Amino acid sequence: MEAEDKKLIWNETGRKELLKTPVFTVTERYSRSPFGQNGTYIVNEARDWVIVVPVCGDNFLMVRQWRHGEKALSMEFPGGVIDDGEEPAAAARRELLEETGASAEKMNRLGVLNPNPALFANHVHVFLAENLSFSGKQSLDSDEYVQYVEINRREVIKKLGSPEYPHALMASAAALYMARNF
Repeated sequence: MEAEDKKLIWNETGRKELLKTPVFTVTERYSRSPFGQNGTYIVNEARDWVIVVPVCGDNFLMVRQWRHGEKALSMEFPGGVIDDGEEPAAAARRELLEETGASAEKMNRLGVLNPNPALFANHVHVFLAENLSFSGKQSLDSDEYVQYVEINRREVIKKLGSPEYPHALMASAAALYMARNF
């Protein structure tokens, strides 16, 4: 870290839990700037999750599912929450299998992202899944309704940001894939 960068670091002096839900906890954080200014900030805490970018030849293996916040169907890469004590790579393998019935011979980390560092304290771990084999059987959660489909990689990239592909973190996962493969 550069000496000049150290002048940018705030120190947290306290926190208060405002709201706890099954999905996330809203906290109020109290921080002090390097120059003595005090501030109060809202930060959402949630579990880390994974996104898997499964490649099948010239295609991605995608999932289509309903998203309550968007009130629409969303085409996405498989993914989900990391369980307590679970390693991110293991969660990626589990989520891929549960949502698509596919297993990957090769699973490589593409990167780790924060959904929005201004507001969120968690991270999403992005993995590339290659050399897939299919069991043909999904193992979905009781409230999870997911259809999987293979879609040409170029078509997916072109449609990112469209109503069919609204999920910003999926676009980020695609960018990590492209940085490595194009």
